[in-house]
Amino acid sequence: MTADGARLFREAWIDGVRKHFPGEPKPSYVTPWEETPDWERAAAGAVYRQVVQFVEESDGNASRLSREQRGRFVATCWTAQMFKHFGDPKPAYVADWPDLPQWQQETDSDIFEAIAGSLP
Repeated sequence: MTADGARLFREAWIDGVRKHFPGEPKPSYVTPWEETPDWERAAAGAVYRQVVQFVEESDGNASRLSREQRGRFVATCWTAQMFKHFGDPKPAYVADWPDLPQWQQETDSDIFEAIAGSLP
């Protein structure tokens, strides 16, 4: 389930980037799963599990969160992974929600919805 969840996360990211990114995204933003670095696969799996647990622990009430709240949760979980995998991450990797570009906020919100929508 973890590998499948990590892949679902990555595919939701790629779909969101293609939908929301203005212009042509950097190739690393849309790297297929098979070429995704191990650290990024691990981070995607960790955030997937955090979203699943959050949704499950809410007894269905996570659906009452705003789209922004859902995206913020994904962004915060991802930021924690950046600190885990990089000793001194670039500021853009750990930017707070208001500092993220709109396309990334929308993509993070889409990721939450994709994960929550995949659950029974």
